[in-house]
Amino acid sequence: MQRRTRSLAVAGIIGTLLAGSAVAPAAAAPVGHGRGSSATNDRTSPIEARRVDRVPTPRLDWYPCYDYAECATVRLPLDYDQPRGATTEVALLRVKARDQQNRIGSLFVNPGGPGGSGTSIALAAPYFFGDDVLDRFDVVGVDPRGVANSEQVRCFATVGDQSRAYAGLNVAFPVTKAEEKAYVASSKAVGKGCSTTGRPLSGAMSTAEVARDMDVLRRAVGDRKLSYLGFSYGSVLGQYYANMFPDRVRALVIDGVLDPYAWLGKGKARDLLQEDRMRSAEGAYRALSEIFVRCDAAGPAACPIAGGAADTYELVAQRLRAKPVVIEDPDLGSFTIGYADFVAATMSALYDPYGYQQVAALTAELLVLTDPAAAAPAQDLARTAVTRLAAEARQQARRYDFPYDNNLETFLGVDCTDANHPKDAASWPARAAKADQRDPYFGRVWAWATSPCARSTWTVRDEDAYTGPFDRRTSAPVLVVGNYWDPATNYHGAVSSAALLPNSRLLSSDSWGHTAYGTSACATGAIDEYLLDGKLPAKGTTCVGDAQPFAEAAGERAAERAETAKRTLADQGAPRRGEPKRLPPVVAPLPAVGALTVR
Repeated sequence: MQRRTRSLAVAGIIGTLLAGSAVAPAAAAPVGHGRGSSATNDRTSPIEARRVDRVPTPRLDWYPCYDYAECATVRLPLDYDQPRGATTEVALLRVKARDQQNRIGSLFVNPGGPGGSGTSIALAAPYFFGDDVLDRFDVVGVDPRGVANSEQVRCFATVGDQSRAYAGLNVAFPVTKAEEKAYVASSKAVGKGCSTTGRPLSGAMSTAEVARDMDVLRRAVGDRKLSYLGFSYGSVLGQYYANMFPDRVRALVIDGVLDPYAWLGKGKARDLLQEDRMRSAEGAYRALSEIFVRCDAAGPAACPIAGGAADTYELVAQRLRAKPVVIEDPDLGSFTIGYADFVAATMSALYDPYGYQQVAALTAELLVLTDPAAAAPAQDLARTAVTRLAAEARQQARRYDFPYDNNLETFLGVDCTDANHPKDAASWPARAAKADQRDPYFGRVWAWATSPCARSTWTVRDEDAYTGPFDRRTSAPVLVVGNYWDPATNYHGAVSSAALLPNSRLLSSDSWGHTAYGTSACATGAIDEYLLDGKLPAKGTTCVGDAQPFAEAAGERAAERAETAKRTLADQGAPRRGEPKRLPPVVAPLPAVGALTVR
């Protein structure tokens, strides 16, 4: 069998391209693989069954699109308690199975976010799925309500209004008092805009509503039960579906997993930052620290900051806090690179399995540029390299001008409506500083992402949002995949989510980057095999990522690396007493300019 193990970052490239026939019933649900799977599975509650089952099965009018795919749109109830009331348009894309005679059914995919485009990741299916998956499944992506090619949420009447509201968000994260003040003011403006002008859609974008949409669309494509692969925040959607519709699961995989209780924040946890519950920054700092260890072990021939890598990184960070680097380029203009830009670039690099190379190179280059005594030739070389990276970042940066860009609002429309957050946005500076003390460099990045969600300014809610339980026994096992070195979805999230689900199996991976699929032939193969045949990996399986920082130079063996990682994380599998369960973050870009954080 030919496997594709390319990172899902490749799928993101294809994603930029994006702005019903009956099928055979899905194969019987696999039996006997999960923990205690011989027990009877739980049933969909009468309330949820009534909500979705009384919606007539939509007829999907598929049409050819993007050369090799098919597209469709469908109108679904804005409120499932009023199935004949207002509707919202939802977009779908599928890449049909190459072997229609032996087709299993449809595989629904979600890339995370929240706010990631399902149609984009489905369009990219030929670039990262293996041949067997492409042969046997129609790969179906749905843009969640409010997102991408579905009817878009808009929190402001005009682009001008949006730009004025967003003015303080145009930094990776605030560092100075003035930046914090501006960020809080803009967070309040965005929260108010989405709670007024953004309605009613902003109040109907909860994960529960998307899970209901997915169940209706499962029926529309002709599948008796759902086959699903969700990455990052897509793991939240997968867990919501599994617990809302536990008897309608054929095969469900979540990779880069968020603990649903940490995501939601119930009881006293509602007054904690979501980052305090999820601890995404802890995972990012752990990955960065391990890169420094391996850099030093590999030596200067392989890593330009070897011989005290962690100290060198901190020195650059201190210099940039004191004085940002300003680069004047005759062709591209002026670039200012400050502490927040350095940290954000580091975190972005950690999303890639080979990002350790960029972390080391960027640190080495900025070490030269922040040193007034550095020789001119060395400064010229470093300036050229950093200018290239800065130019790429500028090209990808969010700009709040024509046309209306609702990417931030799609993220917030789900997170702020789904989860509980502290009351006052003015409390974020102190909370973010605390998070940064606990998890250096990255605490502020993740903490500030949710500042527009403060309850006093984000007041729109979904009265039908799902709040648990999250321990339902599903009709087929849930495969929970956790990556040791994920900078966004902390490995703890996979451990705690697997512990919640009584019919689940945890697959661990000593992989780098965000999520494990496509970064490890072992993990990718195990996920594919379960989706295709219902066969779970053996209990306690730990895969090893194909890319390991400076591994060849350090002469490390894969088995030794896996064993070291297992020992390191052995005592971190469950929250300590008195702490909330830790939710990991999700697949796609990463915190970009402003509060947009893609998990």
